[in-house]
Amino acid sequence: MAQALVRFLGQQYVERDGVEQRFFAGCWGIFGHGNIAGIGQALSQHPEALAYHQARNEQSMVHIAVGYARMKDRLSTFACTSSVGPGATNMITGAALATINRIPVLLLPGDVFASRAPAPVLQELEDPGRGDVSVNDAFRAVSRYWDRISRPEQIIPAALHAMRVLTDPAETGAVTLSLPQDVQTEAFEVPKEFLAKRVWHIERRPPDAASFARAVELITAARRPLIVAGGGVIYSGATDALRLFVDRSGIPVAETQAGKGALPYDHPLSLGAIGATGTLAANRFAHDADLVIGIGTRWSDFTTASKTAFEGASVKFINLNVAAVDAYKLNALPLLCDARTGLAALAAVDWTIDDRYRAKAEKLHAEWDAEVTRLYATAGTGLPAQREVIGAVNAASGPRDVVVAAAGSLPGDLHKLWRTRDPKGYHVEYGFSTMGYEIPGGIGTKLAAPDREVFVMLGDGSYLMSPGELTTAVSEGTKLIVVLIDNHGFASIGNLSRSLGSEGFGTASGLAIDFAANALSLGARSLRVRTIAELRTALDDAKARTETTVIVIETDPAASVPSYESWWEVVPAEISTQEGVRKARLEWSDAKKKQRGHV
Repeated sequence: MAQALVRFLGQQYVERDGVEQRFFAGCWGIFGHGNIAGIGQALSQHPEALAYHQARNEQSMVHIAVGYARMKDRLSTFACTSSVGPGATNMITGAALATINRIPVLLLPGDVFASRAPAPVLQELEDPGRGDVSVNDAFRAVSRYWDRISRPEQIIPAALHAMRVLTDPAETGAVTLSLPQDVQTEAFEVPKEFLAKRVWHIERRPPDAASFARAVELITAARRPLIVAGGGVIYSGATDALRLFVDRSGIPVAETQAGKGALPYDHPLSLGAIGATGTLAANRFAHDADLVIGIGTRWSDFTTASKTAFEGASVKFINLNVAAVDAYKLNALPLLCDARTGLAALAAVDWTIDDRYRAKAEKLHAEWDAEVTRLYATAGTGLPAQREVIGAVNAASGPRDVVVAAAGSLPGDLHKLWRTRDPKGYHVEYGFSTMGYEIPGGIGTKLAAPDREVFVMLGDGSYLMSPGELTTAVSEGTKLIVVLIDNHGFASIGNLSRSLGSEGFGTASGLAIDFAANALSLGARSLRVRTIAELRTALDDAKARTETTVIVIETDPAASVPSYESWWEVVPAEISTQEGVRKARLEWSDAKKKQRGHV
C-alpha cells in the first residue's frame, strides 16, 4: 500500500492557464516504528517518485512544506511523514497553520495496528470507550480532509479525495491520511489507472452575471470606495489585473498581511497595510469608505481592527473570493470567482472615481512614505529600535528578495513599514502567527525560489522554538540570511500586557543567551552586531556568501511603532485590584462602542 501511495503521489500534476507542473516536490520525513517499514521503505525503493528530505522536527517540516507551497502560489507542495505517537502529534501545529492559511500540505502520520493484535503498542492512546481512537484523531479539527486507511485498498479513494481538496483553491489546507503501520506494508492489486499520470486543472471561475451587474452598480455609485487586497490576489496571479483596475478606476488599495505586495509600495494609490497593524493612510480611508471591495481576503480581526475599521454609517461591502465562506462575510455582495478573472472584468468597466478623491489618496500615500523614511532613520543613541533594523534589512534586500517572519511584534511592524516591490517579496505567516515558523518557512521559501535572497527575521523567543532547523538549512544547502532580534523575551506580548495593566507579567526571559554561539554550533555562520552601521555591513557580507548566516542584534524592546488610529480587541479583566487593569478596562469599554456588526 505504501509503495502504491508513493508512486501515485509522484504522478500528480496541476495545470493552470495551460502551464503544467508536478504537484509534489518531494517528501519530508522523520522515521520511527510507525512508518519506517511502510512509507520509509517505499520512499527508499521509489526515489524517482518522491525525493526524500530529512527534517529535525516534525512540526518544522510541515512549516517547510507550507513555505514552499505559499511561494509556489499553492500549485506545488510537499508531503510529510512521521511515525505514530509524538512524531504524529508534533505535526498538529503545522496542520493548523496550513489549514488556517489555506495552504496545501499532505500529512502521512503512522498509526497503531489496524489488526490490534499486539495492542496496546508503544505510543498507543487507549480509550476505554472506543477501540478505534488514536492520537491521530487530533488531526480531524485542523485538517480539511482526514481519513484513516484501515484496509490497503482504501488508499485509492482516499488519495483521490486528498488530491481533490489539496488542489481546490477554495477548500485547500492540511490533508491527513492516517496510516496504520501494518496496513502500510500490505499488498493488494492496484489498478493501473491509479498509478498513471493525472493532471488536476485549476479553473478560473468567472463571476455570476447578475451578481457582477449589481457589483458594478455599487462601484459606480460609490464616492469613497476602497479596495482591500488579500492573499487571494497574489495566489491567483492577479496583481497585474489589480493594477490595471486601480489605474483605470482610481480606487486606492489597502493590503492585508497575506495580500501585502499586491501593489508595489511606491504605486501612488497604494495605502499600505490596513487594520490593527495598518498605516495611517489606509486606516483613515477605511474609516470614511462608503464601499469596501475585498478581494481574496478572509477578513480576520486584524484586517477589520476587530470590526472597528469601517465606520461609515451606510458602508457596503463587495467580496470577490473563490471561497463562499469568505465571500459572504460582513453582509457583503458575494462575487464567487477567481480573483484575476473578476478583476479583469471590473477593469473593463468604463468608470473612474472623482479626481479629488484620487488626489487625496495620492497625498496620504506620499505622507505615509515620508513617515516610513522617518521611522527607518537611525536615532544613534542607545540600543537600536526594531524599526531601524527593518529599515536596514529592507535597504539591503533586492527588489525580488523575500522577507520571512511570523510571530511577535515583527509582523505588525513589517506590515506597516516593509517596502514591498514584488508580489512574492513579503512572506509573513500571520494566519496562525506561529512562533518557530520563520526558519523552516524560510527553507521552504528558498527551495521554491533559489534565485532570490531570503531574509528571515525573528525575535529571540521565536528563535528558541526551532533553532535546530538551521541544521536542516545547512544540510539542504538552502542559504538563508537570518536576522535575530534579541529583545530579551516575548517583547510583543510584554507590550500588550503592559497596555492592559499587567506590567509585562511572565514575558521577560531574564537570561543572557549567546545566540551567535548557538547558531554556530548548529552549522551556520554567525556573528553579533551592535549598531545599525555594523548590521548593514554584515548584511552586505552575508549576501556575498553562499552559506546560511545568522546575524544577532540587540534592540530596545520599549521602542515601538504607533498603532495609527486602529484597535485590536483584547478584553481586560472586569474586576481587578490593579489600577492599570481598571484603566485598561475603561479604555476597552470606550473602544468597544465603535465596534460594528456588519450584519
